[in-house]
Amino acid sequence: MTYQVVVTAAAKHNLRSAYLWAADRAPHTAALWLQRFEAELQTLARFPERFPLAPEDALVEPEIRQMVFGRRQGAYRALFTIIGDHVQVLHIRRAVRDWAGPDDLKAE
Repeated sequence: MTYQVVVTAAAKHNLRSAYLWAADRAPHTAALWLQRFEAELQTLARFPERFPLAPEDALVEPEIRQMVFGRRQGAYRALFTIIGDHVQVLHIRRAVRDWAGPDDLKAE
């Protein structure tokens, strides 16, 4: 089954903020990072269940999964849910930050 990947406005805002922060420091690297991250998000269209449940899963329904992109201190987590034939990316945050709260995980 192929899923339609929907990145919510909140997740787009999270991703844009991360990009702008990085672009201030290294514009070329930030642009490449953004392209790779967006391409990785699209891989959720195939077998999104391969990613583990997020720590935030206990906070809300339906289940929340996470895709980690990057390495170590520079890693980001894309928090998403699977509803029918859609994967909704709800929130994107640095992996080193505390967990997202229920308000961060609302679908639009």
